[in-house]
Amino acid sequence: MPKDGISDPQGQTIERALPALGLQGISSVRVGKSISLQIDAADEGDARRRVSEVCSRLLANPVIESFHVVVLPL
Repeated sequence: MPKDGISDPQGQTIERALPALGLQGISSVRVGKSISLQIDAADEGDARRRVSEVCSRLLANPVIESFHVVVLPL
């Protein structure tokens, strides 16, 4: 997801189009990407730490993007 303060042209375009579709009261639209990983980990904390490292070192540009980790059981 783009960090706060970083321009998000896709989000802005969607936000401007919403009223034409009769959708009111929606603001602060941000567009990002979703990446799914399956990881072998000892526990949920280990999974979060390892996925956070992958995101911060490889998948996200820390200058303009933030990331959020969700752990789901298999």
